[in-house]
Amino acid sequence: MTTFAELKLSPKALQALEHAGFEHPTPIQAQAIPHALGGRDVIGTAATGTGKTAAFLLPIVERLSGKTGTRALVLAPTRELALQIESELQRFGRGRHVRGAAIIGGVAMGPQTQALRERREVIVATPGRLIDHLQQGSARLDLVEILVLDEADRMLDMGFAPQLARIMALVPRNRQTMLFSATMAGEVAEFARKHLRDPVRVEVSRSGTTAERAEQRVFLASQQEKLPLLLALLEGDKLSTLVFTRTRRRADRVAKGVERAGHRVARIHADRSQGQRRAALDGFKDGQFRVLVATDIAARGIDVAEIGHVVNFDLPHLPEDYVHRIGRTARMAASGRASSFAAPEEVDLLRGIERLTRSPIARAEVPRSTPTFLRELERTAEARGPVAAPPGNRPARRSGARGSHAHAGALRVIPGEAASNGAVGDGSARPRLVGSWRPKRRR
Repeated sequence: MTTFAELKLSPKALQALEHAGFEHPTPIQAQAIPHALGGRDVIGTAATGTGKTAAFLLPIVERLSGKTGTRALVLAPTRELALQIESELQRFGRGRHVRGAAIIGGVAMGPQTQALRERREVIVATPGRLIDHLQQGSARLDLVEILVLDEADRMLDMGFAPQLARIMALVPRNRQTMLFSATMAGEVAEFARKHLRDPVRVEVSRSGTTAERAEQRVFLASQQEKLPLLLALLEGDKLSTLVFTRTRRRADRVAKGVERAGHRVARIHADRSQGQRRAALDGFKDGQFRVLVATDIAARGIDVAEIGHVVNFDLPHLPEDYVHRIGRTARMAASGRASSFAAPEEVDLLRGIERLTRSPIARAEVPRSTPTFLRELERTAEARGPVAAPPGNRPARRSGARGSHAHAGALRVIPGEAASNGAVGDGSARPRLVGSWRPKRRR
């Protein structure tokens, strides 16, 4: 087994690694660090959670020790990932006089401007905020010797290509460039061909490879069944759970439903301030919150040692995002569970994911008979109120139920029964709603 000492790291670097609890290099570290120390351009492809951050930070600290001025630039797609990288830099750079500055949006520019004036050795930035500082003249890139693009595919997917082009035009041509990503789509390959010089390629897992220790499964469920399904899964274990939704509004609704069920929950999305996002992530890390509901801004920026369960409440539009989402669990040598909910209209997205990963995802049975599932399904039906009858169907007769279900417009869920228009291919369907209905009277 390769050791860090065999990678030609300095005694100070080995001491920092030992202090941080690193025992042996991961495959991406073992293969990338020697080339990076030698000044070669590097393309690193590895699944999320395999130690890519240390693979480029350790060589940066080694090569910049004793130098002054901004000599390295690390670009990341999200604020959370940039903060994570800067935190790791503090750990490895402490005592080596290699300081970092996190340049991200969502916070005041004043402290960042001061850090840039100090010409700290490493800038860790999101592209948009770095462009803001470049336009104001507070950032200079003329001394940059090392450029790192972390999660390059995500930056391109998020539309940062114009900002990246401006940044690439400002860094010196004579530099070392390292590009790291869990996937290597065509756009990333073209970017690498244009901006890297004779790169060595380090690939410890094929593009699209998911975390080996993640137990993957997919539940075929209607949209109305997704929240009841999530609550039933949360009821079944005590694992820390990261839930991904497609939109900010949906994240708010899911978090509200999870909180109503009695679980400690926080949320992260673009409408939350940086302080709120940081508090949510820190609370999730230290166990204050069992559940974190997030949009894809968190897919690449959460470094939590043990996330037991990742749930794709909505399937992502980009198959590559599935790889990054489930990479939040089963990190390093740990194991974990990844559950995905696929509604009938998401079947094509599911097929795209399986094509990318080159493997079918095991289908799991929706726990429709559990009390938690039935209770939430009935609550959801009641909250929706009166509904119009499907075209071609006669309105159901008034139910004989008593109490809260006896009034006009009430709906009652019949467990175990399904309407034909909700089928998703395995017998699962949206529940049949029985009861009286009445169109709203025009006022």
